[in-house]
Amino acid sequence: MSLLISPASAQPLYPTPDPDPFFHAPGDLSEKQPGEVVRVRRIDTVPYVGTEGWQVAFRSTNSGGNAIMAITTVLMPQGVKNPPLVSYQALVNSLGAQCGPSRSLFNGELQDSVGAMLPIGRGWAISLPDYLGPNSAYGAAKLGGMVTLDSVKAVREVAELGLSEVPVVLAGYSGGGMATAWAGALQPTYAPDLKLAAVVAGGIPADLREMALALGFDPHPGFGLAFAAAMGLEREYPERLPVSDQLNENGLWFREFTRDACRRFLLFHGVTRNAEQLAASKDMMSSPEAHAVLRENSLRYHDGVPTVPTYFWQGRYDTMTFFGPVEEVATRYCRAGVPMMFRPYDIAEHLTTAVAGFPEAWDYVEARFRGEPAPTSCE
Repeated sequence: MSLLISPASAQPLYPTPDPDPFFHAPGDLSEKQPGEVVRVRRIDTVPYVGTEGWQVAFRSTNSGGNAIMAITTVLMPQGVKNPPLVSYQALVNSLGAQCGPSRSLFNGELQDSVGAMLPIGRGWAISLPDYLGPNSAYGAAKLGGMVTLDSVKAVREVAELGLSEVPVVLAGYSGGGMATAWAGALQPTYAPDLKLAAVVAGGIPADLREMALALGFDPHPGFGLAFAAAMGLEREYPERLPVSDQLNENGLWFREFTRDACRRFLLFHGVTRNAEQLAASKDMMSSPEAHAVLRENSLRYHDGVPTVPTYFWQGRYDTMTFFGPVEEVATRYCRAGVPMMFRPYDIAEHLTTAVAGFPEAWDYVEARFRGEPAPTSCE
């Protein structure tokens, strides 16, 4: 990228499009309904022994209400007819097209690919949507929720999968937990005809505004992901959140350097940088419109509540995704009558909480698939 670009006139920088025509939206996309299938193909699942795979392209909706095309990858356990379905929102936290599960399941970038296989081992089918959408809009939580719901609708529509009547659970952790929790909250209004058995999410970034204010302009080991979230939100809200206008030449260079980056690359190259080095001013931190966008993508401030059994787990001392906002959401859900189970863990490290919490979470899912009454932690 030329550094002749003026920080005052910088436009959002979108990811390099995937060259595969399967990922290209048709001209009549806006005429289709949310969740309607665009195309389907069989895929090779050699890395995942005992599975058969498909990819499904479908119509979804972005945060502005416009039609977009999204992709989900479905892995089916061999020899199991009509298995229950887990829509697993993987740990993406990235900006590049090659970082979504449709690619990262097979190129080594998906860090929780092993964990994603646990449902297969239990005899369940698993669908892994590219929930950041075609622009890899990392941080756009509402978008992730809508894409997740539409991905399930699309998968159920594909006759050869045999999943039209099976029970469905949504699950995910961290960024995937955010998309999962948002899908649960949006389902009653965005996809009221979609029946879910449960919503299971952990490590949820439930208040993006609080996280941004806590990060500030000081050095932080997670700065690479924070910068990526700012770029992702700008892609989703180019008129309302012109982050690039606030970058200096170093910031614009780093934006170009990371435009197609996945999680590990972002973390590695962000650890020695901070907002003070890359920002032309600190105006964005005090922008009412920026704060409004962050609130709109924060579960803490969303009025909608799930109507299905919901399970959250969170590290009590998590320094990346804070405990308080998630506890507040869980309490509000309880008061609204949601069959809510909230499981705190006395752990500070973000990914350690994932490892500690998933076994119990999968047991909760299995009980829902058996049709057992959902437990609750509500008083």
